[in-house]
Amino acid sequence: MDLKETPQEKRERLRMNELKNNPTGSLNDGLNQGTNSSLGDLVGMGWKGTGILILVLVIGYVIYRLITG
Repeated sequence: MDLKETPQEKRERLRMNELKNNPTGSLNDGLNQGTNSSLGDLVGMGWKGTGILILVLVIGYVIYRLITG
């Protein structure tokens, strides 16, 4: 059974190979991450996960305010 590599797996494999071949490049990427990435990359989850996280934080704050008066 021949399993095809998904685009995400291919990207991850290529990224790992690049890190092995060019370790100082990852340092430069880390220093310049703010200019090269989006909020989704920073959070590490998709837009649905980010939305759920924000929703949980808002609901938690509302419950906190109801309990403390």
